[in-house]
Amino acid sequence: MSSENIRRGRDVAQQWRAEFDAEVTFTNGGGLTAHRFRLDLDDKHVGPAEVGAAFIRELGLLMVADVAISRLRLLAEPHKGRRRAAPAPAAHGIVELSHRIHAGMITYPGLPGPQLSAHVSREASQQAYTPGTTFQIDRITMVANTGTYLDTPYHRFADGDDLAAISADRFADLPGVVVRLTDHPGPAIGPELLAPYDVAGRAVLVHTGWDRHFGTASYGLGGHPYLTRAAVDHLVAAGAVLVGIDSVNVDDTSDGTRPAHTGLLAAGVTIVEHLTNLGALPVTGFRFHAAPAPVAGMGTFPVRAYAVLGACS
Repeated sequence: MSSENIRRGRDVAQQWRAEFDAEVTFTNGGGLTAHRFRLDLDDKHVGPAEVGAAFIRELGLLMVADVAISRLRLLAEPHKGRRRAAPAPAAHGIVELSHRIHAGMITYPGLPGPQLSAHVSREASQQAYTPGTTFQIDRITMVANTGTYLDTPYHRFADGDDLAAISADRFADLPGVVVRLTDHPGPAIGPELLAPYDVAGRAVLVHTGWDRHFGTASYGLGGHPYLTRAAVDHLVAAGAVLVGIDSVNVDDTSDGTRPAHTGLLAAGVTIVEHLTNLGALPVTGFRFHAAPAPVAGMGTFPVRAYAVLGACS
């Protein structure tokens, strides 16, 4: 066996802990100081950013504005055990999470609202059926970014998977987690606010409360909540499958590079924008669905987003 394989084998067998000082500030005021805090690690190849995220997650700290790690030492010593939150009591039922689509509604500023008309009216259909039997066949003309909708990689990248190519396991029957940020004072959502949550393999739904403005001029104005580039990097690295938000855009619309769309869709993480009613969901304990029609050659389409409570997650 080579010396490199022997070294790797020792790394696997050895358990590691981090010792460090931490300074935490919170978005609602106040702070937390820790001296020579010790924390179990899954991997010794970490730096201050990874240790800070693990510190927030293991202590279950919410509304964190910033965490500064200093005097970091990695120690080869046995794990002492980790704090695990008790599961929330199960609820049951279906929660609607989509805005209703109706004629003329404005979803995104500058995009036209949908137009609805009858292709075959009930009156016209009487000529083809027996008396008393009628049907209505309607027509809708709309841009794909209407109501609550799903973005696939093709929305951003010409060679990305479109609505017909994307696998259904990227938007349907996903275990969900709600990141509750309705009291966050600023629009930028950084990784420190996401660190307490286990997002691996999940639909991550960011609850900002911005949907209260939907249908008004305020909805599309500046100041809406969005994910920073660092937050996107964290979600991708942590294994999120889908990211949803109840805001007008997952990106800062003043940034023409659209780092959130770019980073998420490049990694195959689907996006659902313009969600609503996220306050009716628990943090976990539900499965999320947001299925679009499988239209070839399109990257975005409206969805009927909903959560099934009490489903295994």
